[in-house]
Amino acid sequence: MPVTYWLEHAWLDPQVASGVLVTADGGRITKVRTGTPAPPPGATALHGLTLPGLANAHSHAFHRALRGTAQAGRLEDGTRGTGPGHQAPTSFWTWREVMYATARSLTPDSYFALATAVYAEMALAGITCVGEFHYLHHQGDGTPYADPNAMGEALIAAAAEAGIRITLLDTAYLRGGLGPDGHLPLEGVQARFGDGTADRWYDRWSRLKGAAHARIGAAVHSVRAFAEEDGYATFAERTSGVPVHVHLSEQPAENEACLARYGRTPARLLADHGFWGPHTTAVHATHLTDTDIDLLGGAGSTVCMCPTTERDLADGIGPAPALQRAGSPLSLGSDSHAVIDLLEEARAMELDERLRTRARGHWTAAALLRAAGADGHACLGWPEAGRIRPGALADLTTIALDSVRTAGPPPGLAAETAVFAASAADVRHTVVGGRHVVADGRHRLVDDVPAALAAAIAATRG
Repeated sequence: MPVTYWLEHAWLDPQVASGVLVTADGGRITKVRTGTPAPPPGATALHGLTLPGLANAHSHAFHRALRGTAQAGRLEDGTRGTGPGHQAPTSFWTWREVMYATARSLTPDSYFALATAVYAEMALAGITCVGEFHYLHHQGDGTPYADPNAMGEALIAAAAEAGIRITLLDTAYLRGGLGPDGHLPLEGVQARFGDGTADRWYDRWSRLKGAAHARIGAAVHSVRAFAEEDGYATFAERTSGVPVHVHLSEQPAENEACLARYGRTPARLLADHGFWGPHTTAVHATHLTDTDIDLLGGAGSTVCMCPTTERDLADGIGPAPALQRAGSPLSLGSDSHAVIDLLEEARAMELDERLRTRARGHWTAAALLRAAGADGHACLGWPEAGRIRPGALADLTTIALDSVRTAGPPPGLAAETAVFAASAADVRHTVVGGRHVVADGRHRLVDDVPAALAAAIAATRG
């Protein structure tokens, strides 16, 4: 059944237009007409600036349970707090131990509840599609569930429940780390992540099924967790034609271990096995050489930057401008969900670069919106999303222009206002496939998202 939305102001890349009438049918935009001064009868009015739906290209849903917790210290007796004597995790590696504690507790049912609440939070932030980098596959001791994809299917079902799209990036995670003498075995909670061999991973992955709202992608966790002898080239052949993501050079220690073991950087190691291409995405890509940048850019591989996580974990600032100049499209993710706010991720990419270089203007607002929209969707395997035009998926995000953060600038500067001043709190409407999922700041499918988050997170703490 056709639906019609009247957009007070809309970003029709590269400019803002006013009085835009959008008609959708079958989940796609069928007509776009500008210059309509008022909503006609039967049209739903979306006041503010409407963007194409936002794409969160990198998510670990269960990390949402760490918000706040990962900032608190622990005394020698194990008690947590933020007062004198308490020290928060001091690096990525100590933070990872806190993350593992959360990973131990989840079941398909509890993960469905948590992910539903997290994806509902994303919808409230204007996110219409998420790339879920999923490696929490099995039971606590590594034994598969009766349905070996029970955890992944819980995530697909959670996205449907929250009303957003998902690309499940099912992840091969076979090793416990990389040392100078070779890879380490999985230990402790890591047993949940592993399939034993690349063949077993592929057998399980091959059984995953997509849906109208879900597409299946693949991932190598990192060169720490998947070895050369596990078969990068075979992995690339088996996953040809679907989105493939990998954590790349997130930490200097990863590079040092890879150089010690293989005499090559992670980017070069993967390139030597034909891994990179337009369907691949490097996540973080923080610590790269000039040659690494050329390898990624020359292959047309996307790079997903996650600035709020990268600064939360003190990882560093990646060479995003150089990567884009070399030919890599950029996308954005909220990763560990220190916050869920794609506008903040877009703003942070520019502002972090300003701090690093002491120069302004690395990206226009339009370029940052493309990273948060069309380019993010493309790297998740949804190239038909991220634009307001006939034939595109009818996914829309409306940002208020009358909040304390956004009031004042003229409508012609609404894109700049959204990127450099607005936040997720300013999102008023989210439409997915023509379906009004968030209306006037309220989620229409998950009644009380904060309560759902609180209950689901409490359950992870037992």
